[in-house]
Amino acid sequence: MAPSIPQPTQSGQNHLHQESFAAAVVNGTTENTSVSDWNPEKDASAQPNGLPNKGDSESTLIVEDLQDRDGERLTSIKFEIDNDPQKPVRTQTELISGRRAGANWEKSRIRWAPLNIPLKRRLQTLVVLGHTLSMALFLTVFFLLCSIPLFWPLLLPYTVYVLLSPAPHSGQLSHRSPFLRSLSLWSLFASYFPARLHRSAPLAPTRKYIFGYHPHGIISHGAFAAFATEAMGFSQLFPGITNSLLTLDSNFRIPLYRDYALAMGLASVSRESCENILSRGGPNGEGMGRAITIVVGGARESLDALPGSLRLVLKRRKGFVKLAVRCGADLVPVLAFGENELYDQLRPERHPAIHKFQLVLKKAMGFTIPLFHARGVFNYDVGLMPYRKRLNVVVGRPIKVVQQSQAKAVDEGYVDEIHRLYVSELERIWEEWKDTFAKDRTGELEIVE
Repeated sequence: MAPSIPQPTQSGQNHLHQESFAAAVVNGTTENTSVSDWNPEKDASAQPNGLPNKGDSESTLIVEDLQDRDGERLTSIKFEIDNDPQKPVRTQTELISGRRAGANWEKSRIRWAPLNIPLKRRLQTLVVLGHTLSMALFLTVFFLLCSIPLFWPLLLPYTVYVLLSPAPHSGQLSHRSPFLRSLSLWSLFASYFPARLHRSAPLAPTRKYIFGYHPHGIISHGAFAAFATEAMGFSQLFPGITNSLLTLDSNFRIPLYRDYALAMGLASVSRESCENILSRGGPNGEGMGRAITIVVGGARESLDALPGSLRLVLKRRKGFVKLAVRCGADLVPVLAFGENELYDQLRPERHPAIHKFQLVLKKAMGFTIPLFHARGVFNYDVGLMPYRKRLNVVVGRPIKVVQQSQAKAVDEGYVDEIHRLYVSELERIWEEWKDTFAKDRTGELEIVE
């Protein structure tokens, strides 16, 4: 039972304000007090729900002028509203904020790789990165060893051996390592793009062959995967054929790297090296069953390696045809769909001065430097790693070549005829497979220079 609350006097002689009457209720001194001045409707008009405005009131214990069935008054908490105009009104201070940290990263055009990349893709990236930087890595190791005097007695004779060794052009392929070429890590390399090797016709192991690889691209990743490793199944598609990918002779003057290249079956692209490979070894000791792969367009063609296009520097390139006629080797055109899509580079029409400088450098030094970029290890837009674009290396039908005596001059008319057949086979490959392997092309096959 709630305590009995004294009844206020309704005589109206002593009128108390609301807070005074509430205090009297609390103190138990409500005798001779009046609530005639208390207007509940006025107090409840602060808000439609009967509540005062937030922040402008204080809570007070009051007695409402209501009675229950037992005649007891109701006691409740009610907010007293202060309407004093002299009291300063509290207002919210305006804040000026600085820039939000990290906002520019959200607007960045660089797409960063997520952290939850599968392990297989991480390993693919690692292998491709190692191959792309292999020359720089081997040079770094060599100079690091040179900084240690303990290794000088070994490095000095090794350096002389590197400069004088005939292994890159001897044609013996004595440093070739089938074990290294067949390592499973090269499957990771090929599956990075991914890359596939396709055969148009079988090749007899009783003949010798010159594979012409097109286009050069920036680094010719497709040529390395198809002809310097077993990742794409070259030996299964062409049993009995020993193929050697050819590169610049200067690459075999780089310490440590030259041993890696020789173990992968690479050889010099010099005329001496080509003739030695195609005239030695094989079942009969005269080169039968041997093949070489030449990236015909060379460094000049790398300047035209633009995504969506296929411009081949081939119109005046007939030295490999003459080599085939002298050695009696059949010509096999190879077209790599997707090689030009692996990198972006400065376009000649937008930067003509840079393009002219690259051509001058090519003429003076024998090589040039394409200004290219692709993706990085941890992003998809900036770096020297190739894009993950499909590579389809299509090996065409062999063009039979009749050997001419090396003592006599090669018949130029016959060379032109073989060259025409070679170009015709390349065009056939393009027309037959462009809608399958080059759906996003922006142009057609062009034979230039």
